[in-house]
Parts: sequence; structure tokens; C-alpha cells
Amino acid sequence: MEKKISIMSGRGHPAGRSARNKAGSVTDHPGGDDSPVTSEGGDGTEPDARYTFANERTFLAWSRTSLALVVAGLAIAQLLPPFPGIPWGRHLIGTPLILLGCVVSVISYLEWKASQRALRHGQPLPRSRLPQILAIAITVIGLIAAALALLSAVGVP
Repeated sequence: MEKKISIMSGRGHPAGRSARNKAGSVTDHPGGDDSPVTSEGGDGTEPDARYTFANERTFLAWSRTSLALVVAGLAIAQLLPPFPGIPWGRHLIGTPLILLGCVVSVISYLEWKASQRALRHGQPLPRSRLPQILAIAITVIGLIAAALALLSAVGVP
């Protein structure tokens, strides 16, 4: 069964915004043929809500990642049995994860804000630093965890 999707004109849309202009092409700003709405604070023009929502979803995904890092760090520091001969080993793994979660939380907010500003001013979106930060930090923490596991296995204090 095939579903039919119709796109309403600006007059029929509940929010008064159209997805297509008179020529039939998709508009990138609210209001259809009208010019973009200037924000009240003078901070550029109001971007299409789809882009704002996508930016917000990205921020929320990074927030979930930061929360998962904090929870994983706490779980490792509190629930993982101590390494034989290295009682502080679990804290050496858990604490950096907790701190990484805090860093990701702050940077994700700053990147959300910078992306929103770029959208409002019609500028290219800034590149995210978070994937590189996470990749490097998790690699380092993983190497530390592997070294601790090996050291505790061979009994080196």
C-alpha cells in the first residue's frame, strides 16, 4: 500500500509556514516566499526549524554520550573489583572517564551554540572537535586499562 504525502501551502499550514514556494521548490526558511524573520535580539535571522531541531538533536546525542561516560566511570570506580596488586587501578580508569564526560558536556553545549549562531547568520557550520577528542581520550584510557590488566596478571605491584 502506497502512502500519499501532501505538502500544504503556507495558508493551509497550521504554523503559517510553507514547505514549498510558488515555483514549487522547497524553501529553506520559515514563511515560504517571505523573507527570513529577524530574531528579536538582532542575532541574525531565524533559521528553518528543521535545522534548529537537527542541531538540538545533535546536542542531545552528545549529552547522552557525556552522561554514559560519567556513569561508566562511576561504575568502574565503584563496582569493578580491585586489580590484584594495584588497588588504585580502577580509579585510574574510572576518573578520566568521568572527567571526559564533563568535558564532552561542556564542549557539546559550546558547539551547539556556535552551530546555531552559524545557522542564524547563513555561515558554514563549524567542524566538531568532539569525535577527535573522544577517539584520542578513549584510546588513551583503553591503553591504560590494558596495561593495568596486564600488570595485575603478572603480579607486578
